[in-house]
Amino acid sequence: MEIRKFGNPQSDIVLIQPVDDHDLEGIEGEFAEIVGKCEKSFYLLAVRIKDWNNELSPWKAPAVFGNEGFGDGASKTLEELLKLCVDKGKKYYIGGYSLAGLFALWAAYQTDVFSGVAAASPSVWFPGFDEYMKENKIRTDTVYLSLGEREEKARNPVMATVGDKIRKAHMLLNERGVNCMLEWNDGNHFKDADIRTAKAFAWVLNAGK
Repeated sequence: MEIRKFGNPQSDIVLIQPVDDHDLEGIEGEFAEIVGKCEKSFYLLAVRIKDWNNELSPWKAPAVFGNEGFGDGASKTLEELLKLCVDKGKKYYIGGYSLAGLFALWAAYQTDVFSGVAAASPSVWFPGFDEYMKENKIRTDTVYLSLGEREEKARNPVMATVGDKIRKAHMLLNERGVNCMLEWNDGNHFKDADIRTAKAFAWVLNAGK
């Protein structure tokens, strides 16, 4: 795995974030934003994902835009990420943007390793994910969700369901006793990804006092 590391390696708080090349362009700014919003010492591990649609997808699904469908490589990716979470004396948080945000949510249904999930503009439009959330129990007690206010106005009919689905996810998690925040941001899906992800991580860190 190719990993970019930021912050204090001796910290007992570790943030795990799957990233693509676009995320990496803003990762230093994101780190600085988290530092500015949270007084806690932490270590951020940004793990580069090469095949985004395959490595972060929990199950196969048809293409929603373009010709590239979704694979089912999330289990293998999670297996690799859990190798970064072996020190029982540390707290681990997982988060990400877009499909990485969906992956972070899904990961918290697979394991209780993560103390919180920072899902910024997560792809909860992903086919079948809303039903998965209803039928399974999340294994963390702190979840941050966000969305750009224009994301549900997308022309793509599948992606346009994201607003209703994230509202339902927020309600479901709160009903099940999870400390869950849903925050709305200005703009569409492609605005301020680094800032939004920083806000997500800072919120779960501050909620974990």
